[in-house]
Amino acid sequence: MKVSVIGGTGFVGSYIVDRLIAAEHTPRLLVRQGSEGKVVQRDACEIVPGDIDDSDALKEVMSGARAMIYLPGILREFPSRGITFEAIQYQGFSNALEAARDSGIGRIILMSANGVDAGATSYQRTKHHAEELLAESDCQWTVFRPSVIFGDPRGRMEFCTQLKHQLVDPPIPAAVFFPGLNVLAAGKQEMNPVHVDNVAQAFVASVDTPASYGRIFELGGPNRVYWKDIIRTIAWASGRDGKWLLPAPAWGVRSVAKVFQRFDWFPLTADQVTLLMQGNIANASEIAGMFKIDLTPFDSKHLDYLKDPGRAIHG
Repeated sequence: MKVSVIGGTGFVGSYIVDRLIAAEHTPRLLVRQGSEGKVVQRDACEIVPGDIDDSDALKEVMSGARAMIYLPGILREFPSRGITFEAIQYQGFSNALEAARDSGIGRIILMSANGVDAGATSYQRTKHHAEELLAESDCQWTVFRPSVIFGDPRGRMEFCTQLKHQLVDPPIPAAVFFPGLNVLAAGKQEMNPVHVDNVAQAFVASVDTPASYGRIFELGGPNRVYWKDIIRTIAWASGRDGKWLLPAPAWGVRSVAKVFQRFDWFPLTADQVTLLMQGNIANASEIAGMFKIDLTPFDSKHLDYLKDPGRAIHG
């Protein structure tokens, strides 16, 4: 089966392409100019140059395909460059969905994110609006909502390599946030990171599985960990055991972020602080059982890639 993949050169997309090929599907990839070198197993893929705002390219990448996977998402927007949550996570998906339907594709799989129905940030709202748009369509659709995703970045941005770069590598204590004045709760936001290959397994297995049609699935890892322990695990895996943690009030960091988040050099935004304080626990038991996925735990053993500073691209 030919499967159109929007976002196939990204971190998660590269693993999905590998899994599609292993399942004897043919990925048709929409590839932005300058990203050609990020295509994995290029000889087994069909490449269409273009972007998500290019209607002709979208029409071409959908041609001959029987399913479409939409992956693009960002954690930070830069409106002055046209990089916004609205443009990429909602309007881009709307464009791709229209092109898919015009091409007769009835099977659509969307990458969303855990907790988007909370709607506290623009990131969450645009993801959720994309989900609503898909649910209103007459397609055979599936939505996946992963928790934070980790795994070998293959030269791309990834959760743990980014935290290593921003929090572990600098010779200063890593900030852990607490709500209100409760310093004892610093860094106790719970998450269950999910391995990127488990995410790819779920996406590809669902392509032609009717039991997944019309469903929203959470994707999380098998172990729940505090934010502060995520940082410690990353430090341990990076050979930086003993990293100091510094409690910081979330409201104070959020206020500072609102002032400086427009600058590339500032490491986070006010909305990212809000998302962190919500925690991020996703239950993957149903999807793991449906597709017989052996979920990978978040631990130092599975973070060996952090010892190689050349594996990730920062910025």
